[in-house]
Amino acid sequence: MSLIEKKVAYLKGLAAGLSLDPEKPETKVINAMMDALDCLAEELEDSQDQIDMLADQLDAVDEDLDELESFVYEDFDDDDCCCDDCCDDDDEYYDVECPNCGEVICIDRSILEEGSVNCPNCNEVLEFEIDDCDCGCDDCDD
Repeated sequence: MSLIEKKVAYLKGLAAGLSLDPEKPETKVINAMMDALDCLAEELEDSQDQIDMLADQLDAVDEDLDELESFVYEDFDDDDCCCDDCCDDDDEYYDVECPNCGEVICIDRSILEEGSVNCPNCNEVLEFEIDDCDCGCDDCDD
């Protein structure tokens, strides 16, 4: 029993101890107020139980999320990221510096082939041209 429920029960006991005439309008008003207080106390207790249950569920979800994050990001440290260590060796990755903000981002061949990407830091559009020929001749500049 909560503190509010105890206080409502105490008030009901006081009202019952007054030995008021049940036919008088004042007595009917006091009884109706006691019933309303009783309903409010029950609703409040139910709400508090639901809040406690939700808080427990939220704690459980938070713990599960912590476990998932530690599993997914187990060896990943954002500050130490360098594409040679964290990316697959089968794909080609390139470090590109944004000319607007200086942010260095790691992109793969598919992004280069798309021709552009927005800088994740300043949203500047970075455009790329792919030159597949490494021979250096004038015929490949087409």
